[in-house]
Amino acid sequence: MTSRQDELAIIVYAPVFQGDEGRALAIIHGMERALPGLRLEWTSSEKEDLIALPDRDAWVRANRTSSGFLFLSNDNDEHPVTIAAWENPSGLAAGSPPHVEVHVDLPLDTAGPDATTDVLEAIAEGAGALWGHATPFKAGVEIAEQTSPIVEGPPRPPRGLPALKLPEMLHSPEIPHRLGWLNYWSAATARAIGFPDQARDADLLSRARYTASGGWVVRLTNAPLDLDNPEHLATLLRTYERFPEIGGRSLP
Repeated sequence: MTSRQDELAIIVYAPVFQGDEGRALAIIHGMERALPGLRLEWTSSEKEDLIALPDRDAWVRANRTSSGFLFLSNDNDEHPVTIAAWENPSGLAAGSPPHVEVHVDLPLDTAGPDATTDVLEAIAEGAGALWGHATPFKAGVEIAEQTSPIVEGPPRPPRGLPALKLPEMLHSPEIPHRLGWLNYWSAATARAIGFPDQARDADLLSRARYTASGGWVVRLTNAPLDLDNPEHLATLLRTYERFPEIGGRSLP
């Protein structure tokens, strides 16, 4: 059984689902294609017992709403993979409408960097996401502190990371709230933050993939992001410096 320290968390942020448009199944099917052998064919009871779904797709269609879809897993105690999506009534920026968040957890050793890129791309493209990220749990905890106020006042992030503004202080839902190890930026998000710039983004472009919808998946480091690694921390800091729009730092 994996611990949280060995997990990779994937989150993408998308417009709410409208009608029977197929995004829920597009996400699930895309993830299964990205990880051959993965079958997300179980859900859980109120007692958290796993329940097999003989016709998973029909179950998803019957239980899907504008709020997303219910919990699914692969029923593998050694390499558990889970996915769920729900509506967040808050907007991604000031005055923006509610949004759907798709959350995936999987062990870090389930897939290498290329396969993880495939997974993030499949989820984000299937969801029609604006942006998203995939980050190891340990690094993600510290990155989350960039927007977490403390008793004494504003955020005081660790390791010299910049403090980021809360979503309600941002001017556009296309602006990512933070960086991760792998970053999905839709075409609209890429335009909003000014990516790519051929002169300034050569290093990032060497680890980036252009998607069918015109978005990008950008990997900051070849190995999973580890902020105890000085080179990884330097890359994260350098990328924040390159994109001051992320987290609203370009705002007064």
